[in-house]
Amino acid sequence: MRETVDRDIRAFGMSGLQITTNLSQIEEKFGVELGHAVTATKGRKVAEYDQFAETLRLQAEQMSEFYEIFYCLENSIRKLVADVLFEVEGADWWNSDRVDEERIRKQADGRRKKEVDSGVSPRSEHLIDYTTFGELSQLITDNWEFFEPIFQSKIAVSNVSNQLNLLRGPIAHCNPTDELEQDRLNLAVRTWFKIMS
Repeated sequence: MRETVDRDIRAFGMSGLQITTNLSQIEEKFGVELGHAVTATKGRKVAEYDQFAETLRLQAEQMSEFYEIFYCLENSIRKLVADVLFEVEGADWWNSDRVDEERIRKQADGRRKKEVDSGVSPRSEHLIDYTTFGELSQLITDNWEFFEPIFQSKIAVSNVSNQLNLLRGPIAHCNPTDELEQDRLNLAVRTWFKIMS
């Protein structure tokens, strides 16, 4: 009797596991959520997120990976530029001749002032955090003698930065990208690290 009960319980468990596996495969294949498994919901600081259409939320989730890539890349380049120019000019490097007054310093200062004037908390105390991707590239190429030991080619830095800047646009402005552009982004990021010595 005991053996029969154990066998029936094992069979029941295996059937449940098989059904769960099949449902998971269907969810993955068709991009749907059937609700058969308990999933931890992400806590969000913004209210009413669930009010957006599910297709829009799924697109956002898919695109978040590419935002994360640019977040890391752009901030790592900012750190690199700040570290190199700090070593060359010292703590006040931002106000030195190494940073173009018209094309970079005034632009970054204007962005910060706009945030302050709008009553928004400033994103940073450091004006380099207000630079654009293109301005970061400009800082590197304008001060090439100090970045030459880090990168293989000034032209390559310019070319790869331009490509990354183009690929960044749709992501920064909340538009989905197709698979080809996602592949281009992956290749451009890999190329960026490859041109570093």
